[in-house]
Amino acid sequence: MDHAGRTVLQRGLPRVPDRPFRSMPVPLLVLWSVVTCGYLAWVADRATYFELHESNLVLFGALLACGAVSVEMARRTSEPDGVGKDVYAVWELPVVFLLPALYALIVPISRLALTQWRIKRAPLHRRVYTAATIGISYGCARLVFMALIPIQHHTKDSLIEHAGLWLVAAGVGALTQWVVNQVLILSAYKLDNPHDRVMDTLFARESLQNDATEMCAALLVAVGMTISCWILLVALPLGTLLQRSFRHTSLLNEARADAKTGLLNAAAWERMATVEVTRAVRTCTPLAVALLDLDRFKQINDTHGHLVGDEVLRRIAETMTEVLREYDLAGRFGGEEFVMLLPQTRATDAFKIANRVRAHIARMPIALGSGEQVQVTVSIGVAALDAGSNRELTDLLAAADAALYRAKASGRDQVQMISTSRGLSAVSPPDVNDSAADSDLLWQHGTGAQPAANPQVAGGASADGTLGGELLVPGAGLQPAVDGGGDDGSTSTATTSAIAV
Repeated sequence: MDHAGRTVLQRGLPRVPDRPFRSMPVPLLVLWSVVTCGYLAWVADRATYFELHESNLVLFGALLACGAVSVEMARRTSEPDGVGKDVYAVWELPVVFLLPALYALIVPISRLALTQWRIKRAPLHRRVYTAATIGISYGCARLVFMALIPIQHHTKDSLIEHAGLWLVAAGVGALTQWVVNQVLILSAYKLDNPHDRVMDTLFARESLQNDATEMCAALLVAVGMTISCWILLVALPLGTLLQRSFRHTSLLNEARADAKTGLLNAAAWERMATVEVTRAVRTCTPLAVALLDLDRFKQINDTHGHLVGDEVLRRIAETMTEVLREYDLAGRFGGEEFVMLLPQTRATDAFKIANRVRAHIARMPIALGSGEQVQVTVSIGVAALDAGSNRELTDLLAAADAALYRAKASGRDQVQMISTSRGLSAVSPPDVNDSAADSDLLWQHGTGAQPAANPQVAGGASADGTLGGELLVPGAGLQPAVDGGGDDGSTSTATTSAIAV
């Protein structure tokens, strides 16, 4: 699964905070004003040339009625927060191609007003901006469509004689509408949330397929409407089915995601990780699994409350998403425990990645409303599947759990690792930075191993960077070689004995 698709699966579509109008950033206020005023000016200009015809009004009313039915169908599932996807263009794009420009500009107003009344009361300034962006995008689509169709072919009666030209012009117009709408919506979102990676979410393969399906359905409805308005009786069930399929995909993604963190929940992560481990064994490629556990999380909940604890979990999930690579899988295993799958990753690289996550979290104080800050640390256990090894996900999780247990027992705020070839443990002191953590590691191996003469590199790593030995099982003869501290969080360096599985 590609990263964009995985982002939608893990986090869903991006959420927009309910920011009051006056507290919006200045660039966003400028954009809002320009877009809204430009939209209103365009509507006023088209209204001066508007001529009311009964046939056009009936057609417009029929399409609005279909849109209203779609809105009512969305009441049960509510409206998604933030940048959402829908299928209302199935009924609104035909207005662009079949009716005068004023109808195309004002068609989103009635639908958004009904949504505000019947489904969800969103901030009014957000509804206004959405209506303006959709209206402008429909107006641009109308301009492109009219520019590509010769004057003598503008009438609906000419569609049958010049169907190919009409469909090409309508298709280009629909694509123009999509591009303009995406640019205006994404511009506003990025100005309000500059650090969010919204591009991967909205331009995921699944999202693009949905948009293409919606445009094709809209073109079919437009073509059918040139024959008779009664075609809507056939198109409406198909449109509602398309809407239900979109909603089903969204609900399925939400069912796979953890509600508090947005990461994969345990069941979804395990299913996807099992596939990756099977692929790694079949192709003889390296892979690693890491278990991450918050240190003294109960004290945070007891001291600051569970709301602060939930915020800590969310911030850790965000940090993991930012630090991990595009093809890594992060999930929440429950409570304060997280899990990471690192495909195509050798043991030494897996340790570096895990230690980078640990270091970023350690430098991430959580600010409270009173000005006080909560410092959070984590312990991580890593299990590496060396290339050519034949293990299952359960074996890797058991080994990572053993390494995590050692990290907790040896002072917390550290990373320990086990390879599937030979029992190995590597510990990173909690006070080193990222660059030091990549080199200043103490590698030890074997039963009763002693520290090497050179503390920078000991005899556990081979020339190619892979690790050899046996797979550890939880609690199997774990003895520290050098114990620099215990449960008080002091620095320590430890080794782990090996027992063959």
